[in-house]
This record gives sequence, C-alpha cells and structure tokens, in this order.
Amino acid sequence: MSDSLLETVEVGPADASASVIWLHGLGADGHDFEPIVPELQLPAGAAVRFVFPHAPVRPVTLNGGMAMRAWYDIIGLDRQARQDEAGLAEAAGHARALIAREGERGVPAERVVLAGFSQGGAVALHTGLRHPERLAGIMGLSTYLPLPARLADEASDANRRTPVFLAHGEYDPVLAFELGTSTRNTLEDAGYDVEWHQYPMQHQVCLEEIQALGQWLRRALALQPGD
Repeated sequence: MSDSLLETVEVGPADASASVIWLHGLGADGHDFEPIVPELQLPAGAAVRFVFPHAPVRPVTLNGGMAMRAWYDIIGLDRQARQDEAGLAEAAGHARALIAREGERGVPAERVVLAGFSQGGAVALHTGLRHPERLAGIMGLSTYLPLPARLADEASDANRRTPVFLAHGEYDPVLAFELGTSTRNTLEDAGYDVEWHQYPMQHQVCLEEIQALGQWLRRALALQPGD
C-alpha cells in the first residue's frame, strides 16, 4: 500500500514540538543525512524530531534495472523523459503517511517540514505542494519538480504560502543545474515564497548550504532557544 509506514531512522526527542521528514536520494537510505543534524546548529533545546525514512527497494530503469532503494522508477534525467507517475503517487502516499504519524505523535502538519535530497527532494516538492494541510516548509536539495505542467491544477491552496527552500550545485553532473533553476522559476512564477541558493559544487551538499538550511529551518519553524 502506498500509505503504509516505512521504516525510519529518527533523531531528536520523543516529545517533539516540530518535525522534519527528510527523504534520501536514489540508492541511499535513511542514514544518509543523519550526521547533518548537529551541523544545522538549531537552537539549544529545540524540540525538533528528524525522521529519515528508508525508501522501498525497486528496479531502476536508468541503472539497467538494478534493484536499489528508490522512491520511484527513473527512466531518464532529461525533461522529455517519461516520468513514473504511478511510482510518484506511491511515494507521495508514503510521505503523507509519515506526516499523519507525526500528527498522531502530537506534531501537527503546520509544524512539519517535508524535505529531501535529489530524488527525495522531488518527492518532497511533488507531495508538499499538493498536501491538503498547511506545512511549515518544503525543502529540496539538488533536485527538480516532477510533472511541472500539472502543478497549477493539482497544487493545494493550503500550501501556496508555505516557504520553500531550494539549493543546487552549479556543476551537478547528475541533475543539471538548469533543472534546479527551472524548478525555481516555475515555483516563483506560480507565486511561491522560494529561498534559492546555488553553490560551486556537484551533486552533493556543502557546509555553506547546511548553514543556510539551518537558518531557514529556524525561521520556518519559528525556533527559539529552549523550544
């Protein structure tokens, strides 16, 4: 089932008042971004829970049909390539289930940031912009917006004012820099509040990016020391 709960890695207090659901990239797992949490330098005592789910294992066409952790199948990386709409829908169901579980644990959607890197970022954007409840923020690193032509008809009014953080490497050999700028332009043209960052790097993250993300999270979650 697309709305079944995935296994997760979690960092933070059991009695959190805010949550960040962070989706990893293709072939990685939930441990991939676990070490970044202290580097974000959130306020001391901030009650933020980081939830890092493991994507299901599935064959990936782009990688010769090899089975690996993937949120959906990838046929190609250019804008004209057919996209796995059924896989995207399934991944969105997994993300929504995790948001709902945070609500059951006392963190409402408006205190949840949906985040991701690369393929995980694509799912975060695809799901977050369509989510029927307002989220605290949507973040995508080194990523792109799937099915951009459908956004106008499918976007949720609840998240039209939700802040969006986007960052991309200028020399990214996996997801071209132009995919990042195109995503930024699409969202800005649609009226979204986009904070954009670009760095002289490839398909990765860098310290300056992590610091900028930490500052954005402080604002998106209105974090103060001791929260």
